[in-house]
Amino acid sequence: MLRLKTLLPLIACAGILLAVVGAVVGQLDPDPYLDPLNLTVSEYAVLDRGGATEFSMMALGVGSLALVAGLRMAQAPTGAVAERLMLVWSGALLLIAVVPTTAPGLAMDLGAQVHRYVSITAFTVMPVAGAMMAARFGRDERWRAVARPLEWLALAGGFGLLAITYVALPGDRVLIGLVERVLLGTEVALVGVLAVRLAQLTWPRAARLPWNPRGSRLARLARSAQGSQGSQRSRVALG
Repeated sequence: MLRLKTLLPLIACAGILLAVVGAVVGQLDPDPYLDPLNLTVSEYAVLDRGGATEFSMMALGVGSLALVAGLRMAQAPTGAVAERLMLVWSGALLLIAVVPTTAPGLAMDLGAQVHRYVSITAFTVMPVAGAMMAARFGRDERWRAVARPLEWLALAGGFGLLAITYVALPGDRVLIGLVERVLLGTEVALVGVLAVRLAQLTWPRAARLPWNPRGSRLARLARSAQGSQGSQRSRVALG
């Protein structure tokens, strides 16, 4: 059980990192006819023959599942609703990777419709889960350091949802690929912050790394002041 507890943060961090690397690699040398600014992630994936986007979604889904399990084992104050929303996010990513959509301009079959609604669900639940966790983490000493980043990322995700809704409906899909990638980036950053903090709290050496540089400087100054006072008392006693 202890080994699993220490392994889950590693799986979470590795999955999220592999997802980011895979997404970047998929954009570096795309086919000439692919435009990531105007193609959604799903459309880009079905047209890209390299498969990097599907790999990224799969890695992110596995990493997110490991993150949920790690948060539970670490007794993080996520709350039951936020935990279920993160499970929905993780399962949706895995389903998106397995069930492709259709190419732009073609009629949508059943698999493509499932892919669409699962994608909408995945994009929607994470900002809500982030906002709920931010409120609870702010009251917990171990997780208070990430409460504000989660709050800002959840807020950015909410604005991203409004933007992609406008672009997809009255906006005639102008730059829909860019808007969707920015929204996905904020949600990946959200789970990334959680995974890093989980690793810091789980691994003894990582837990000693300063999450707040200013706080660590103050702690060092306090320790040095205590040491100097102790040395002065020693000199007085000897004198």
